[in-house]
Amino acid sequence: MAENGKNCDQRRVAMNKEQYNGSFTDPSSMNEKKRRDREERQNIVLWRQPLITLQYFSLEILVILKEWTSKLWHRQSIVVSFLLLLAVLIATYYVEGAHQQYVQRIEKQFLLYAYWIGLGILSSVGLGTGLHTFLLYLGPHIASVTLAAYECNSVNFPEPPYPDQIICPDEEGIEGTISLWSIISKVRIEACMWGIGTAIGELPPYFMARAARLSGAEPDDEEYQEFEEMLEHAETAQDFASRAKLAVQNLVQKVGFFGILACASIPNPLFDLAGITCGHFLVPFWTFFGATLIGKAIIKMHIQKIFVIITFSKHIVEQMVAFIGAVPGVGPSLQKPFQEYLEAQRQKLHHKSEMGTPQGENWLSWLFEKLVVVMVCYFILSIINSMAQSYAKRMQQRLNSEEKTK
Repeated sequence: MAENGKNCDQRRVAMNKEQYNGSFTDPSSMNEKKRRDREERQNIVLWRQPLITLQYFSLEILVILKEWTSKLWHRQSIVVSFLLLLAVLIATYYVEGAHQQYVQRIEKQFLLYAYWIGLGILSSVGLGTGLHTFLLYLGPHIASVTLAAYECNSVNFPEPPYPDQIICPDEEGIEGTISLWSIISKVRIEACMWGIGTAIGELPPYFMARAARLSGAEPDDEEYQEFEEMLEHAETAQDFASRAKLAVQNLVQKVGFFGILACASIPNPLFDLAGITCGHFLVPFWTFFGATLIGKAIIKMHIQKIFVIITFSKHIVEQMVAFIGAVPGVGPSLQKPFQEYLEAQRQKLHHKSEMGTPQGENWLSWLFEKLVVVMVCYFILSIINSMAQSYAKRMQQRLNSEEKTK
């Protein structure tokens, strides 16, 4: 791996020398121009230049559609095979017969898997910012199952409406029979699918860095450029953030599979750097993805599940509510909405949401719903800004190439 990296470094240096010698351009002036172009692109955001941002966003969508249309046109055999398969699946889905019970079961499982895998991908890709789907979706789902399991003394919730809605089964469970393992088993599928999605979402930094290393090009990606600067100034790094990034890079580079596994198995905001490191040093794909998949979908996922389940277990929740009430002055007023929310959830579980509770919405539920809306809106805005900046980058590259040909 080190020998391959050395050869690629030599090839990149040679290409850069040829470029500089051929065009007689000072490398420092090129770096300065790149910096100015990057700052100019970073100003293309909706809250600064809304009209230009929306225009560039629309043009970038058209460019992407054109590129994909061209790629599909050159792969007509694959497109025809896909359309034939799709026609068979549609016919199987709509034609009546004894197979419909299996079709419905497969459809239900497919939609469940696709939903959680999609949320996992959104959490780690984000096109500029990740949507924190664990905090917004998976974490609350595990917490709801935990609270319901202790209230119902069972995890055999009726399906349907589970998992869309949780209600207690008609048969009353025996108190004290709920264990940590039974709740872990109940949410295992959702959690593992989400973990698989997060592992898939870590692939773009890996492929970007690998392609850049093999081609000798320098992609205009901030994280990749930060990584290369970190390698250049590795010996003089003083601040904690730089040393932490260097520690991740050294662990992945020197330990290999188990280093990647260690980084993926714990909540680690620097894991994008691990993907870039693996791509840069040409770590084999299955070594990187296998370690990432095991770490995120199995080890890290069980750590997060156990943490949420223990935090929302019955006695811990009761202690937290009691602690809130003990806060001097504002304790009772803060404790009341939490008690109302928990009581409303208990009544829903026992089909009693229509009676004995006020019809007004609890402010905790209202606040959480608005938080979800705000974060999803910010995620969408970040995608618009990112695609607009991508189109601006295309324009700058076209202008630079025209200047070189003059």
